[in-house]
Amino acid sequence: MSGSGKLELIAVDKSFRAEKQNHVLADIHLSLSPGEFVTIIGPSGCGKSTLLKIIAGLDADYEGAVLLGGVDAGKPSRDKGFIFQEHRLFPWLTVERNIAANQSLRNKEVRGQVDAMIKLVRLEGFEKAYPKELSGGMSQRVAIARALMQSPQVLLLDEPFGALDAFTRTHMQEALLDIWRNNRATMLLVTHDIDEAVFLSERIVVMDARPGRIKQIVRNDLPYPRTRHSPGFQELRSQVMRALEKQEEPEENWVI
Repeated sequence: MSGSGKLELIAVDKSFRAEKQNHVLADIHLSLSPGEFVTIIGPSGCGKSTLLKIIAGLDADYEGAVLLGGVDAGKPSRDKGFIFQEHRLFPWLTVERNIAANQSLRNKEVRGQVDAMIKLVRLEGFEKAYPKELSGGMSQRVAIARALMQSPQVLLLDEPFGALDAFTRTHMQEALLDIWRNNRATMLLVTHDIDEAVFLSERIVVMDARPGRIKQIVRNDLPYPRTRHSPGFQELRSQVMRALEKQEEPEENWVI
């Protein structure tokens, strides 16, 4: 599977209207080619998660346009999968039934798709396990498999590894790259982790806050697989850090 249409954000602008208007996103222009992996990084409060929800169709109160393949994509659809910060699995369902969601495993086609997803996220042997029997990383892999079951063109990931320990997080980053290489859906991931952004993506979108706007887009041409201690990796990491130097949030709040 691969993304069949370009994802485009055109002049996206968002405000929360309360007693005092809160301008969250300002004039966001961004396009992702089919099958591209892009990360968004920026300080807390710059609207990263809000932007993902707008793209997913979970927030319709904004100005501008979201297009997928040149067609308005402002509403939820099977073309867009969303992975939250927590896995949100159904605790009463097994791994295979969580992945199948509302589809019957008695259907041979569904059964085959579920088996393929389990293999893709490397959870063979855990088909009958319940979420309480899984680690955090395994649970997030189930959530990713469930989203991919819908054959989305775009997979949106809102800091899906933020609650994991460092070792599991590194493993999940490698697993996500594996899934991306084999699946080729367009990936758009929000993160606070600079190393994660450099390790995973082909482009890094650096955002500024108050209101949230795109400050710089850093191209990442490092070949895969990437080594975190290589000179090229460290040079690109420094480039992203320089792009963040004038952010309002203190540097110590960044995961580096």
